[in-house]
Amino acid sequence: MEQHNERIDSASRIINAPVHRIYLALLDPMAVVKWRPPSGMECEIYEFNPHVGGKYRMAFKYLNAENEVLGKTSADSDVIQGVFVELITDRKIVEQVKFKSDDPVFDQEMKMTTRLTPVNEGTEVTFIAENVPEAIKKEDHDEGMQATLDNLAKFTEIANRIS
Repeated sequence: MEQHNERIDSASRIINAPVHRIYLALLDPMAVVKWRPPSGMECEIYEFNPHVGGKYRMAFKYLNAENEVLGKTSADSDVIQGVFVELITDRKIVEQVKFKSDDPVFDQEMKMTTRLTPVNEGTEVTFIAENVPEAIKKEDHDEGMQATLDNLAKFTEIANRIS
C-alpha cells in the first residue's frame, strides 16, 4: 500500500564548479559511486539509465555495520530504486525514488528534485525531497543530503582545478 505524506526536506549549497560539470556528475554512474553515498557508506550501482523514463538501482553499503542493524534493505545496506522523470540539461533532474525494504515505513516513493542555478561563485545546487517517509528522521536526512552536497562539491571542484 502506497503511503504519502507531505514532508519536504531540502538542502542547498554553492559549489565552485560550472553547472554543466555538475550536471554531468549527476548522470554519470562512474561519478555517482564517488560522490553520492553519505559519509560512512560506499555505493554499488546495479543498473543506471540516465534518460527520461530510465531506471536505476544502487546500494549504499555501511562500512562499519558490524553487529548493528543500520540498513533499510538489509542489516548493512540501503538499496535504492529510481526512475528519471525529468531531465533539463544544466538546470533540473527529477527522480522518483524508493528504498527497497520489507518494512512498509521505508518502502514508500519519494520525489527527488535537483535544481542547478548558475551564480557568480559557480553553481547553487539544491536537493528537494518530497513525500519523505516519516521513518527517516529529518535530522538524519538533512545531514545526509548536506554530506552528499559536500561530496559533490569535493568531486566537481577537484575536477574543476585539474582541467
